[in-house]
Amino acid sequence: MLMGTAERRRAPEDGCAAGLRADSASEAPDRDIPAAGPESSARERPERSARQEARERQEARERQSAYRPLWTEEPARRRRLPDPVRTAAVRAVLVVAVTLILAMVAFLCTMAGSWLAFPMVIGSVAGTVVATWGVLDVWVTRQVWNQRHGVVSMPSSTARAMRRERRRARRQARSAERSRERIRRRGGAGQLSHS
Repeated sequence: MLMGTAERRRAPEDGCAAGLRADSASEAPDRDIPAAGPESSARERPERSARQEARERQEARERQSAYRPLWTEEPARRRRLPDPVRTAAVRAVLVVAVTLILAMVAFLCTMAGSWLAFPMVIGSVAGTVVATWGVLDVWVTRQVWNQRHGVVSMPSSTARAMRRERRRARRQARSAERSRERIRRRGGAGQLSHS
């Protein structure tokens, strides 16, 4: 019968428990655990406890290095989609999903000879038109976003001109702030009275 350490401590003082304690005492030198008893001197205890602490630290380090998380964080291969493009993509996926459900219901109603077959066919045709529009909307939104914000290498891109305008506005704001600071430092000399 196998017993854990906690069960050994709780076991009554009988022959079986004494035998288990004798076995564990015989294992103590192999495990660097100080054997309890009068033969262990007070001088050996601190040395063995330091050795035992070092071994416990080593085991804890090994356990920590052996620990593998459920997943590992990897850098994304592609950048996150811009917000307008992602919104259009989600809308297109939802419309396509609803259209596929309508087409499946129309097929099943046709097979069953139900009166719902005709409305479902009309709905699936309309859904196909809307789904095509949704997919084209994703493509157009992506192209427009790239033209306005991302692609500066193409001659037709408006991103370069927009960045130039933003830089010009920042420069004007900085120069206006510097001139206001200069006037403040001079104490308002040269300003007209507003009274």
